[in-house]
Amino acid sequence: QVARVESGGGLVQPGGSLRLSCAASGSILSFYAMGWYRRAPGKQRELVARITSGGSTNYADSAKGRFTISRDNAKNTVYLQMNALKPEDTAVYYCNAEIQPGIFPWSWGQGTQVTVSS
Repeated sequence: QVARVESGGGLVQPGGSLRLSCAASGSILSFYAMGWYRRAPGKQRELVARITSGGSTNYADSAKGRFTISRDNAKNTVYLQMNALKPEDTAVYYCNAEIQPGIFPWSWGQGTQVTVSS
C-alpha cells in the first residue's frame, strides 16, 4: 500500500502563508484525484481542494482565491499553497487520494496541524 506523509503545517499569524506537502511513497498517477481535507475542532472533515490526474482543480468556497493545489507527478507529491490565512483555517489538514470520486484508498493519517493565531 502506498504510504504518504503530510507536512508543512505550523503556527502562523492571520494574513500569513503556509505550503503543505503530501509526499507519497509510490506513484499517484493512477488515482482519479488527489485532495486536501481538513478537520477543525468540533467539525467534520471537509474537502479543501482537489486536483484530478488531468490537472483539473476544485476548491471549497472558503479556499477560493486564497489556496492553490498543485501536483508534481515526478515527485509523487501534492502541494497546498495557503495564502491570506484566517483564524477559521485552523484545523488538522490531511491529504488523500481518490480512486473514484468519494472512494479513498488510504486510511486517514495523522495530518498536519495548521494554527492561525496572533
